[in-house]
Amino acid sequence: PAVLLVSGMQEIHVDQEMISKISAAGKLMQCSASLDVLFLLDGSYSIGKGSFERSKHFAGKLCDALDIHPDRVRVGMIQFSSTPHLEFPLDSYLTKQEVKERIKRTVFRGGSTETGRALKYILHKGFPGGRNSSVPEVLIIISDGRSQSSTAMAAMQLKERHIMVFAVGIKFPRWEELHVLASEPPEQHMLFAGDADDAANGLYSILTGSVCSNTAPGCKVESHPCERRTLETVKELTGNYVCWKGSKQPNAVQASLCPFTRWKRVLIKHPSRCFRTVCPDPCDSQPCQNGGTCVPEGLDRYHCLCLVGYGGDFHCAAKLSLECGVDLLFLVDSSAGVTLEGFLRYKAFLKRFLQAVMGQDSPVNVGVAQYDDDVRIPIELGQHKDTFSLMKSIDGLNFSGGRTLTGRALQYVAQHVFWSTPVFADVQDDLPRVVVLLTDSKSQDSVAEALKYTKDQNLFLIGVGSSIMRAELTKVTGNPQHTVVYSDPQDLFNRIPELQRRICSVDNAEGCQAQSLDLAFAVDASSGVGLENFLHLRRFVRSSCLHFTIDRDVTQIALVLYSSKAHTVFSLATHTSSSAVLQAVDQVPFLGDSASAGSALQHIYEDVMTVQRGARPGVNKVVVLLTNGGGLEDAATPAQQLRHNGILVFLVVIGDTRRDTLLRVAGSPNYLVHISSYEDLQYYQGFIIKRICEEAKSPVNLCKPNPCMNQGVCILGPGSYRCECHGWEGPHCESRVLRGDSPRSPVLPPHSHVQWSPRVLQRFSRAFQHTRRH
Repeated sequence: PAVLLVSGMQEIHVDQEMISKISAAGKLMQCSASLDVLFLLDGSYSIGKGSFERSKHFAGKLCDALDIHPDRVRVGMIQFSSTPHLEFPLDSYLTKQEVKERIKRTVFRGGSTETGRALKYILHKGFPGGRNSSVPEVLIIISDGRSQSSTAMAAMQLKERHIMVFAVGIKFPRWEELHVLASEPPEQHMLFAGDADDAANGLYSILTGSVCSNTAPGCKVESHPCERRTLETVKELTGNYVCWKGSKQPNAVQASLCPFTRWKRVLIKHPSRCFRTVCPDPCDSQPCQNGGTCVPEGLDRYHCLCLVGYGGDFHCAAKLSLECGVDLLFLVDSSAGVTLEGFLRYKAFLKRFLQAVMGQDSPVNVGVAQYDDDVRIPIELGQHKDTFSLMKSIDGLNFSGGRTLTGRALQYVAQHVFWSTPVFADVQDDLPRVVVLLTDSKSQDSVAEALKYTKDQNLFLIGVGSSIMRAELTKVTGNPQHTVVYSDPQDLFNRIPELQRRICSVDNAEGCQAQSLDLAFAVDASSGVGLENFLHLRRFVRSSCLHFTIDRDVTQIALVLYSSKAHTVFSLATHTSSSAVLQAVDQVPFLGDSASAGSALQHIYEDVMTVQRGARPGVNKVVVLLTNGGGLEDAATPAQQLRHNGILVFLVVIGDTRRDTLLRVAGSPNYLVHISSYEDLQYYQGFIIKRICEEAKSPVNLCKPNPCMNQGVCILGPGSYRCECHGWEGPHCESRVLRGDSPRSPVLPPHSHVQWSPRVLQRFSRAFQHTRRH
């Protein structure tokens, strides 16, 4: 068995798991019986103040193993050095907390080590404050065993009075003397204060067999090999040196060799046995699944540390799942560039990923291909329907080595791997087709044609590789959102959830799809950003717009530029197609001048997210502020005003800015994206759009922002709203009432409770805009 250092001067020769069980049992068990316990603490100078404080701590820990109560365990304490001193009798403190607090207040006295005199004091006085002789008495001596008087006779007399004596070593104990002090058998009554949890277990284990109630169900006292050690100072002969001795002859000196000795501290070992209570470990039954690690918490509780991809329940069930139906091919680089180590890492990743995401009824058809100069398909698409046989086939994949011809491999799998299997005679089972490329070496052939070919074949391509492959993978996939990069080999396994999301986003490549959204971009065009970086921001806005279906009934997009002032480039109602939006973004000019993000947000609140400018009641509203962090000093208040009115603000900051300033504007870390450089902005686009789309699905307050114009009051109804107008009329209080006329609405009375659906309200808004334009 392994050897584990418990602490200081005692070793228990058992493995780590057994030590953990002993420690857990020692922390949780208590002796509940009628029992008088007296601590005898060595307070001499040979112990010293530091070791005395450790003795006090140990005594307090032993109290945790005793059920202190007037009718059960009572505790007292005597400190001894030159003379014994009663610190407190057994009937002074009747709760565990009181006893432990009093032990902490005990003051070190100092003096010689007169252990024998202290034992005679107890023989003469008895247990101060103790009960009659029918209650068992336990004496716990905590000392280094270096007494300056004889202890053998007094110790023997104590044992003859049936007092159970525990000898506890502290500092560098002299175990031979402690052996004389301890009750029979001494091995069971000798403890070491260096490990309080272990010693508490030892005390409980021996008391259980004679005084206390039985152990918990399943727990038992076991014997373990021990080794007790101490340091002794001995005289050591180190050699001889030339010395001069006198001679009988006058005026003569005789040379000789004299021994040279020195004092040395030697570690002396005492083999023995330790008796400890061991209880069943809640982890013995191996309750954690899928490679999870069980961590015990006492005798009956535990928790599982789960691998990435697991943790769907307490026992590490699979947390992820590929519930999306796809034809999924893993294309694994087996070239010399990836090396044998890298190939084996990808095999392990494949197994871990598929175990984490594939259930028994998973709608996914999985295949595996590997490539170097040639392409091989050892696992055909949909060949295995159960995870076990799939794992066995992956184990059989072998490294080949060769050139890294990624372009050729992609062309091959696009042409030869995927097919449509007829479900009925005239129906094709056309699942989305996903290729996951696992590579860590640059392609030695062109991937341009391969990318075109995969797009023509309607394949969704995802690249997985290390961070140094980011640019290469973006080139291969044609989209930074279709890449998964890892920082180090272990981080690869942390990317399992990200890859699962990428695969299942194949049916949701257009952002929010049919979810209605009013989206405004506010772009910093100040001199602090600069022309070159402004072009990065403009490209980001342009590519982001490609992820939305731009239409009056789906997504509307507005663009605001700002420097010292804000300018609306186009409002929400201006463009009704993606091509029109992209053309308008391409023509956006750089402004220069200082930056005021606050004026931009205020402008969006007053002049963009309004019914007059095309904002639709009942539709989620989001503002994305793109800035280098300059000019944010005045932005916190208008940002809060937007949020208060139901308009979400995403703050995207590029560069170094104080985080507290950013959080005041963003309102929460959930709505803050802090990026180090403009070049990295493209890699965060997918995350930002995903967050926008998540918020676009949240419930909407129809009266926030207020759809009523001219200070009209919005009043909510069940699934609808109405505007209460004063001096104005119309669904949104858009028409002034002529003097002498009573307020009226051409559609419904001001206090009508007719239900208005969001789509009807949208039509009203568009009709109103059309009327104003004409």
